[in-house]
This record gives sequence, structure tokens and C-alpha cells, in this order.
Amino acid sequence: MSVNSHIRNNGGLTRQLAEQGMSFRETAHSGTDPDELSEILSTPNSPIKVATEGNMPIAYRSNFVSVGKEVTVADCTYEGTILIRREAPSDRMIVFLPIEGNASFEGTREQIYSVPARGTILEAGRAAGARLFGPRRHFGLFVDQAKIVSHLTHMFERTISGDIDFHPHIDLTSGPGLVLQQIVSSLHRGLSGDGPLQRTPLAVSSLCDAAIYLLLESCPNRYSNELALPAPAPAPRHVKWAIDFMQEHITEPISLNDIALAAKVSVRTLQQGFRQFRQTTPMSYLQDLRMAAAHRDLLESDARQAIADVALKWGFMHPGRFAAEYRKRFGQLPSQALKR
Repeated sequence: MSVNSHIRNNGGLTRQLAEQGMSFRETAHSGTDPDELSEILSTPNSPIKVATEGNMPIAYRSNFVSVGKEVTVADCTYEGTILIRREAPSDRMIVFLPIEGNASFEGTREQIYSVPARGTILEAGRAAGARLFGPRRHFGLFVDQAKIVSHLTHMFERTISGDIDFHPHIDLTSGPGLVLQQIVSSLHRGLSGDGPLQRTPLAVSSLCDAAIYLLLESCPNRYSNELALPAPAPAPRHVKWAIDFMQEHITEPISLNDIALAAKVSVRTLQQGFRQFRQTTPMSYLQDLRMAAAHRDLLESDARQAIADVALKWGFMHPGRFAAEYRKRFGQLPSQALKR
């Protein structure tokens, strides 16, 4: 075979990261075969087909480091002109941070060009194909769309759904773009081989979060204007009491009256508090908590666990309705999360 692959999975590190809710995996590949590159770049939910221009030779070297199932950083080098076709939408946002060489991506509205000193942000499902012009080297940041939505939900303390609509370009020569490139390259170097970040899972988690928050707060997107507003006033005690009660009884069939009684207010006061401070209703907030819990279960479970069982565990009685709401919230079907 023309490809050389190496998978590093440090057992001690895996156990240490597992204590922090993370796992770690490093894979390195090199070769000249387009079909083997197709396999390397593909995921179970989003296969990729690689071709060459005019049957000219190509070469590649890539190193991917995954932290858990939600974040991956990469350092990739390519020689020759490489044509890439994505055969199904990806469920990950990809940020390319080029060091050398050019690339172009087929966006939903226009062609997106990637050149040194300018990063490229491709939201999940936004790019069907690409053309790499070697010699090309870039760092890559791959983040599950669901994780980005989760961070936004935490920032706003309300449900976020739909596309985030990032502007596709970010300046890497200064400011946030330069910092983002430093974070991603530091993550990759620190986790590759016997890097020092292998023994500091809290630092790894913080750097991953820093990269995501930096993108959300510094790169123009659908929520930029809202993120620029002053933080809302703290929620009153009865709203906090209601949320605490929901979390303590999340698997139980609690009613709106039960929640209001635990919060020591009337149903009307409770509804007004959630509208004002959470921009939703109490029962919708409870459903969001349960949906997030079901999402965690699907990501952490094995393929033998039935989706219907997960849905029922968290109070979703109708599998079809659960699947529709799950896709609206996380941008993928429950079956796609379970396959990972």
C-alpha cells in the first residue's frame, strides 16, 4: 500500500481524560493514492471522494488529533492539485487555517477561497466540494455543530436552533484570527506525540472552549449583534429554584404546577419570569434540559442501545416527534449521533 498510517492511543492518557469526560486519539497518514485519501478524509455520515486533476501525481501527509467525539485538530500537507467531493453533508463546522498554498470551496452561495493569512470557516453542510492547490499546508479545527449550538445555548440560557451563519473568512494576521491560529496549533503540538498537553486534560478542555467562544464572539455571525449587548440581569430566585427542581426531577413526569409549587410562586409569575429571563416557557425549558440529556446519552452509548429507549428515558413518548425535535436542535438525526 502507498499509505502509511499510525494510530496513537495512550492508555494512561485515555483514562485520565475519561475522568474529565474526554478521550484522546491521534492518527497520522501519508501516501499518494487518491482512494486511500478518500477513506482518510471520510466520516461514517459524510463520505468523501478524492480525485486528481489530469491524473497528475499527488502526495499527502496528515495528522489528526481528536479530543472526545466533538473536537478534532489537524495538521495537513498536500502536493499536487486535489479535487474533493463531499457526498453527504457534514455535521461538523470546519475552520481551515492555511500556512501555505491555496484552496477553493464550493459554498452554498458562492465560491470560497482559502489563502495564507486568511482563515476559512465552513459551517456544517455548507461546502460540497473543494480544490486544493499544492504545495498546501493548513491547520484544521473540526467542531460538531451540536457543540457550538450547546455553547450558544449556555451563553444565552435559551434554546438555539438553525444555522449560525458565520462569515466564511477570518483575518489571521492579527487580533482574534491570530489568537485562534495559535490556540489550534498549540492544541495540535501539545497533544501530538508525547506533547505536554497529554497530561493536562483541564487545559485541553479550556483551550477547546476558548477556540469555540473566540469564533462565536469575534467572527461575524447571526448572533453577533445579540452577543455584543450587555449581559442580562440575573434571574430572580424563583426562576433559579424552578430550574433546580427541573434538574433534580428531570426523569420524572413533573407538571407546571409542580414546578411553580417548588419555586414558591404562582404559575403566572413563573411563566412571566421565564419569558423575561429565559425567553421561553418553563415547560419548553424542561424539554430543552431533557433533550440535552438525551443527546449526551446517544453520544456516550453503544450502537446496541435503541433510540426509542433513550427517548423514553428522558420523557419523549413519540419517537418520530423526538427525532424531528432532535434534528432541529442538533442539526442531525438521533441515529447519526448513535453511529459515532
